Amino acid sequence: MLVVMKAQATQEEIQAVCDQIEQMGFRAHPLPGAQRTAIGITGNPGEIDRGSFEDLSGVADVIRVSKPYKLASRDVKEEDTIIRFPGTDAAIGGQNLAIVAGPCSIESREQAFAIAEQVAASGAQFFRGGAYKPRTSPYAFQGLGVDALKIMAEIRDQFGLRIITEAIDNETLELVADWADVIQIGARNMQNFSLLKHAGRLRKPVLLKRGMSATLDEFLMAAEYIMSEGNYQVILCERGVRTFADHTRNTLDLSIVPAVQKLSHLPILVDPSHGTGKRDKVLPMARAAVAVGADGVLVEVHHQPDKALSDGPQSIYPSQFAVMMDEIEQIAPVVHRTLPRGIRVETGAA
Repeated sequence: MLVVMKAQATQEEIQAVCDQIEQMGFRAHPLPGAQRTAIGITGNPGEIDRGSFEDLSGVADVIRVSKPYKLASRDVKEEDTIIRFPGTDAAIGGQNLAIVAGPCSIESREQAFAIAEQVAASGAQFFRGGAYKPRTSPYAFQGLGVDALKIMAEIRDQFGLRIITEAIDNETLELVADWADVIQIGARNMQNFSLLKHAGRLRKPVLLKRGMSATLDEFLMAAEYIMSEGNYQVILCERGVRTFADHTRNTLDLSIVPAVQKLSHLPILVDPSHGTGKRDKVLPMARAAVAVGADGVLVEVHHQPDKALSDGPQSIYPSQFAVMMDEIEQIAPVVHRTLPRGIRVETGAA
């Protein structure tokens, strides 16, 4: 159920509707829009009597939401959600493209700073790096943990890059929330509902990667788990799905971008690094992601990929990242987007 407020509804009228919802034993989710506020209702086991809200002051309409993902749906919020970061002009969603770059794993302070310096010089606004790595083999490099989080905090201070890193369980979730700007929930955890609900209670932006076999509805329902706990700052990320193809690591499903944008107001990024698993395919698919309408791309960059402790074959060189930025900057106007080039720095700053 969705309660749509009048354009001129006061904050007191909106709060009165929320109070009524809470008194009925349900949960209210006020979602301000450009023209008016809509209030989603969750926790109701069945249909709610429309009359409970239609006569309340400031209410324009009461609508039944048929989709199972109520809060992520455009039925609840027509305008695109934009995730903003206080103290910076960086944003995910809206007209500006968001570019996220960095190594798969933080291996050392020297390695992380060398890469951060170069992606910042090319105009990235977000830095990605793994502190905790869920690996297929228990003997593979698992990440530096808290030490990596501290290194990325230094990178934020020096280069002005916002930090995105993955939490792999409830324990690491708290640590990532303390140090990072965006919590990443990886593909393997897309349906870890306990973790999703916990992330929803932290009120920190969450980047949710699509599971390797997830349908569109399952993807949006995973986002709904986060939003149902009151966290509406969710960023979706397509990173490829499992198919019969063997020429790439995964099959990058770019068709999900317009599909998501038709059904949901949430921003969606594309990860061509995990989507292809091969360095020579990252740039072409990054260009295609922007052309199809994605809100940005997330790529793995390493200055010595042949020595990388994880995902070296899919990591592009900093020089390739610079070329990618130049090419995306040319494509962006065609799809009515702009590419802010972040805080440009001179190499050698570290």
